[in-house]
Amino acid sequence: MAVKKLRPITPGQRFRMAPDYSMITTNVPEKSLVASRKKSGGRNAGGRMTMRYLGGGHKQKYRMIDFKRDKHDIPATVKSIEYDPNRTAFIALLAYADGEKRYILAPEGIQVGQTLFSGESVAPEVGNALPMSKIPLGTIIHAIELKPGKGAAMARSAGAYGQLLAREGKYATIKLPSGEMRMVLAVCMATVGTASNGEHMNVVLGKAGRNRWLGRRPRVRGVVMNPVDHPMGGGEGRASGGHPRSRNGLLAKGKKTRRPNKYSDKLIISNKKK
Repeated sequence: MAVKKLRPITPGQRFRMAPDYSMITTNVPEKSLVASRKKSGGRNAGGRMTMRYLGGGHKQKYRMIDFKRDKHDIPATVKSIEYDPNRTAFIALLAYADGEKRYILAPEGIQVGQTLFSGESVAPEVGNALPMSKIPLGTIIHAIELKPGKGAAMARSAGAYGQLLAREGKYATIKLPSGEMRMVLAVCMATVGTASNGEHMNVVLGKAGRNRWLGRRPRVRGVVMNPVDHPMGGGEGRASGGHPRSRNGLLAKGKKTRRPNKYSDKLIISNKKK
């Protein structure tokens, strides 16, 4: 997928870089795989605002995605490739030979009518899901499990991928786009290929109203608030605040927030690039 620049016949289109939905084949989701989605507007059960800058937006339905790919050795035909308002990657509707339908994350390059498989004995082709113990080294993968049977947890957003570098004992080594190299149990499932819609990062909304349609409200800088609202608020004139902090007073701009001695530290071979 690419992005397209529009002819600026309105001010909101002047700088807009719009997604090219040429990969999308239908705009009507599978009714049996759709659930309602209630919005909180950033309020908790007591009605108090706990998350700022959320609210409004277009009404959305949730598409139930099969992150586990646990229907093994049953051929599935790609019926459609669809837009999902809840994620950046596109999704694909699979119709299995036994009649069941499921949504999966659409890999880059799959076509309607293509047949996909999952299981230990399937070919390592784009869109097929298999354990990392059966995937050839050097293969590009996405939708990677961290715990066997729990479902994909890594490399799920648009254009995301990892590369299977090595296997040693019961662990496989994966390199992520951040530069981090980590070990994952080799029995965990992964899907061959890259997540679709890789050009999503180049999309420019063009106007503030388009952000509101997505449920995002205007964000206010801390230095223009009052002292009661933010550690960097207050002061005479255009005071620029002190050391960068969050609303809770925690240092921002470079302070490490990862918990020391986290359980997965021993699985990380090298940290992400600075």
